[in-house]
Amino acid sequence: MHATRTPATRTRVVGNAAAGPVLARRSLLGLLGLAALSACGADEGSGGGGKTVTLDFLSYNHGTPDLGGQGTQKLIDAFHAANPDIRIRPQGVAVKDVLTKLRTDTAAGNPPDVAQIGWSKMAEAYANLPLVPIQDIPSPADWQAHVAGMSQGVLAAVRHDGKVRAMPYTMSVPVLFYNADLFRKAGLDPDRAPRTVAEIKDAALAVTRTGAQGVYFAVADAGKSDYLTQSVIASNGGTLLRPDGSPALADPAAVGALTVLRDLTVSGAAPAVSANDAVATFAAGKLAMIVLSTAALTNFEKAADGKFDLRTAGFPRFTDAPARPTYSGAGLAVLTKDKARQRAAWRFVSFLTGAQGFTVITRDMGYLPLRPALVTDPAHLAGYFARNKRLLPALDHLDSVTPYTFFPGRNANQAVLALQDEAVEPIVLRRADPAKTLAETAAKIRSLAARS
Repeated sequence: MHATRTPATRTRVVGNAAAGPVLARRSLLGLLGLAALSACGADEGSGGGGKTVTLDFLSYNHGTPDLGGQGTQKLIDAFHAANPDIRIRPQGVAVKDVLTKLRTDTAAGNPPDVAQIGWSKMAEAYANLPLVPIQDIPSPADWQAHVAGMSQGVLAAVRHDGKVRAMPYTMSVPVLFYNADLFRKAGLDPDRAPRTVAEIKDAALAVTRTGAQGVYFAVADAGKSDYLTQSVIASNGGTLLRPDGSPALADPAAVGALTVLRDLTVSGAAPAVSANDAVATFAAGKLAMIVLSTAALTNFEKAADGKFDLRTAGFPRFTDAPARPTYSGAGLAVLTKDKARQRAAWRFVSFLTGAQGFTVITRDMGYLPLRPALVTDPAHLAGYFARNKRLLPALDHLDSVTPYTFFPGRNANQAVLALQDEAVEPIVLRRADPAKTLAETAAKIRSLAARS
């Protein structure tokens, strides 16, 4: 992660006079009406009369040396080419610092116009930040036109209080990545990927007998996200919260799910290492399987190229019922209170989540195309998927993806940190007692909710 960059003094609108642009735009709106402006493609504060608006965009991908950073810059460059009247000024910030940065900037009266916020941190953002529901910015007709081609399962899953408040953006679901060469070496059929956790354990133990490492569920990741924890618990028939909003961590389904993962470590099927170490070991061809977000795909492909046979399969079942993974990644939130800037922000957000945007997001960054038609569209991703079918198992989960569960109150992010640091990691990596540890963590989360 790189250090947070402090933005320069913000330039709201670049024009020929200090106060003239606002008065001129109001007069123009009065004369022509909003509908006429929309029809002509001129938006208040977004380039009418030769003026340019500059939007601040906080992004935890921007500026990083990896494919996420490169892809984000490619998206911004493409937007600039198509929208010369709007300039994007990106601010890079480490994912763990997003909420702190947003709270600080908001308190100073200087929040970014658009922010990329991870779903694990969205509940606290809803509670503490002045987010403008993205669905309320365009007209109802424009909103419906934009989301018509998007995954309706994802849109339904991210609704909060009946509205899409943050636009689904860089999103993924966890899948099973596996090294087919290590399967062959262990006498396993690489064309028959494990479909259940029990099958994964058997395969992992077979691999360990060859000297390689078996499997790793990346539930204790460095980003402190609980998407994979939720996926595991939901697939075992559980949930983080009961219908009354109280923590369900000590319930049998949650305890059972993490007990299964603990058993992988105790049995030797899984190494007791950090998620970053496991990712590096898999990329080096020394770990047979890893359950992780599809966001890792592009980097794994680069590592595997010419070295080992990389394959994917769907998220594994924990019971006889279908797996129920949830999503990870981020949504795009708008924070500016200025109506003209909100409309400029909508143009940016709708570009990033349009056909051209999701083509880059999938092809260059490894996230899922949330517009299913792009997969078979020759102008967009048909060629990519003809050559590369590794994202297809994840696409099968999109229509039935499990909604992300938010802990209640203003301390929701602290509750996630408690879950990950004080329950998941000790249980899975350090062999802590699942029932006792989850009960203690549930009590702490109840206390955090009561203080919010």
